[in-house]
Amino acid sequence: MPDWAILAGLTGVLAPDSGLSAAGLLMLACGAALAGGVDAVIGGGGLILIPLILALAPGLPAQVSLGTNKFTAVFGTASAGMRMARTVPVDWRTVRTAAPLAGLCSAGGALLATAVSSDVLRPVVVVLMLAVGVFVALRPRFGRSDGDSATVNTDATAAADVSVATVPAPPAPPAPPAPPAPPAPPGRGRILLAVALIAFIGFYDGFFGPGTGMFLVIVFTAVLSRSLLHSLAMTKLVNTATNIGGLVVFAAGGHVLWLLGLILAVFNVLGAQVGAKLVLDRGTGFVRIALLVLIVVMSVKLITDMV
Repeated sequence: MPDWAILAGLTGVLAPDSGLSAAGLLMLACGAALAGGVDAVIGGGGLILIPLILALAPGLPAQVSLGTNKFTAVFGTASAGMRMARTVPVDWRTVRTAAPLAGLCSAGGALLATAVSSDVLRPVVVVLMLAVGVFVALRPRFGRSDGDSATVNTDATAAADVSVATVPAPPAPPAPPAPPAPPAPPGRGRILLAVALIAFIGFYDGFFGPGTGMFLVIVFTAVLSRSLLHSLAMTKLVNTATNIGGLVVFAAGGHVLWLLGLILAVFNVLGAQVGAKLVLDRGTGFVRIALLVLIVVMSVKLITDMV
């Protein structure tokens, strides 16, 4: 059993004058772990942790909740990205271009968020997410790698035609199956479109945020012709940069609870590792289902917030 007196004193240090209780701190830790797992699978962890911080620490300004969540998410997203990058091939040339661009644009979006209400983006985001959901649902092969079809054993077929009276030669060892053909490199137009969309998504993450990982996955998959697993690995790395860009702005304004964020980051990383393992074990089909579920959940939440 936890020592509630110690936890109560700890909450006063971690989040002074916030109304956070000892039980609330434990709930935040569990929520951070869950958010890390969800974020590693397809994104959207902020939909879990930000409302929890606002509800369990009602004395905190909204900017502090957002800034602390950004700080926590940096660790979880980066750890999931590094784990995936050790297993899934990553196009580092694309990441080296996309990550700094998205991070700078995220910082610009966070600056604008201090002057303009993010409510103006809610209807646009709902329409975009529903369009993405219809697109993914109607294309069962979306995000799958080519070259998965079984190869034909031509040696066995040829052996069947050999006369019974003929002494067969020792069979040649079967050739290994051909590796999946890599996707054709995108043309100049697609590359320019991807750069523009990544810049916009980075700006969007700093300004508003929900669904950033999902939109990045769609760009890498639909525009740059990557598989869902490859897209998700690159998304985690680029999303880390957007979190850092937004965090810099929130930190400059004094809107981050560093000690609370560090504790939540530990649990967020644990959840992210579990989520990354699920993705690597289950593959593209699991990511596709998670993507559709996230679209439905986020659409319902954003529509509810507008009502």
